[in-house]
Amino acid sequence: MGWLLLFCAGMSEIIFALSLKYNEGFSKLWPSVVTCISGAGSFGLLMWSLKTLPLGTAYAVWTGMGAVGVAIIGIFLFKESADWIRLASIMMIVIGIAGLKLTHVD
Repeated sequence: MGWLLLFCAGMSEIIFALSLKYNEGFSKLWPSVVTCISGAGSFGLLMWSLKTLPLGTAYAVWTGMGAVGVAIIGIFLFKESADWIRLASIMMIVIGIAGLKLTHVD
């Protein structure tokens, strides 16, 4: 259950970060509402997942999911660079997340 909560927290973190792009300094109402709700949801779900997951692992996975998700979406949605160094860096984050998951003992 902890990993499912952490996954949902990571997805909320991606929505939170993307909504920051659209709320223009909290000057647009609905993107600002999405920012507040997704940010609170992300932190809440992370907090809930920490009842069963180690802090270091959960926090690293949560931030890694956010970083990778936003970087990939940025490539497609905002036409950000997709050069090999950027893609290799994203892949290293994914490998790190997988390693943390694989070394976690329930």
